[in-house]
Amino acid sequence: MREFDKKHLESELKNFATKNFVKPSACRNLDQIRYYIGELCLKIEDYKQRFNYVPDTAYSLLAKYNGQQNSMLYKDFIRHY
Repeated sequence: MREFDKKHLESELKNFATKNFVKPSACRNLDQIRYYIGELCLKIEDYKQRFNYVPDTAYSLLAKYNGQQNSMLYKDFIRHY
């Protein structure tokens, strides 16, 4: 894949995330976080199958959502135990 194509996919992913997702820090509950993680995983799989390439920003965004989810789970755990 050419460098131009990679940059195009990266900008496409950023536009998609900006339009359809809220920032991980703005998520207010676990269901919302899990929804975005699921959608992002579907997008990553789509890129893998269609282009055999996934922009690094997809994995970076996924890590941010996972970190926020872990933080929420930890707070919930502390609150209940």
